[in-house]
Amino acid sequence: MSPTFLVSRTDAIGDVVLTLPVAGRLKQLFPGCRVVFIGRAYTAPVAAACPWVDEVVDFDALQQLPPAAQVGALRRHGAAAIVHVFPNRALAVLARRAGVPVRIGTRNRWWHWLTCNRLVALSRRHSPLHEAQLNLQLLAPLGPSAEALPLPAVAALVRLRAPEPLAPAWQQLLAQRRPGQLNVVLHPRSRGSAREWGPDNFGRLARLLHAAGHRVFVTGTAAEGEELADWRAQHAAHLAADLTGRLALPQFLAFLAAADGVVAGSTGPLHLAAALGRHALGLYPPIRPMHPGRWGPLGPGAEYLVFDRPNCQHCRTRPAACTCIRALEAAAVAARVQAWQPVFLGEK
Repeated sequence: MSPTFLVSRTDAIGDVVLTLPVAGRLKQLFPGCRVVFIGRAYTAPVAAACPWVDEVVDFDALQQLPPAAQVGALRRHGAAAIVHVFPNRALAVLARRAGVPVRIGTRNRWWHWLTCNRLVALSRRHSPLHEAQLNLQLLAPLGPSAEALPLPAVAALVRLRAPEPLAPAWQQLLAQRRPGQLNVVLHPRSRGSAREWGPDNFGRLARLLHAAGHRVFVTGTAAEGEELADWRAQHAAHLAADLTGRLALPQFLAFLAAADGVVAGSTGPLHLAAALGRHALGLYPPIRPMHPGRWGPLGPGAEYLVFDRPNCQHCRTRPAACTCIRALEAAAVAARVQAWQPVFLGEK
């Protein structure tokens, strides 16, 4: 009988995307196995869109159950192992109570010493490896995966597919372009998860792309749309559409899959576009541990720009005024985008 593995990543969208290789690697190492992904409610559509994931468990809903019911719900999977990619104390305790035979965590969290029976020495902060490679190191207790995979092999395991068809209205909007035009998504904000290039720079980029004849779309949450209200009004003439707050995550994934690409900081939408096989141009500061060597997008159309200033201490001590990332020129970003090849609806 093929084993079932639980993979836990209960944080943000980009982190979930870079955990997908764990599910893919399990499929390679244990053909026919089932992979059950445990994540937050708002990231569930991302995990469900991964071809390596057989089932998604909503951790937020799980926590609403009485304690005994939580144990029963986890036990029903009959899992051979759980991999705590992101340390979550409550889930670690739950997996031990549910009697999951192999419970893998890092040595860096004291509660893993009480709840896990396979501990991995994993230091992320100073490692030269990409986040997705570091995640795979947690599979070492399961056997031959102990050897690190080269980044291209890991990148091949970062894969998503649109979970549902794009609504006809959005399809028609994207289809209105002329030959040679690109449908480019700009995602200016990061919800505090990354250093930001800044609305002024995104405004210059929108103007440059519009002047070059391309179609620009801006995305973000409803709250980010409110924060960008003045920017959106100022640049309305340069936008094909303002999509802030208008797309639920499944439709957002479908929209990204149908567009040509995304320009963003180190955010969830950047990683989503890369995993969907679209162009994904990330804008990064040079400082560790947030540099692209650790958090760069992975996929056939993934690329990044980083200002050539090694490990700027000014930006480290004053994150709200990161001058390194803001020093990236809009013209250089626009030149990268204009080298993209258009993607037509229906392509994968």
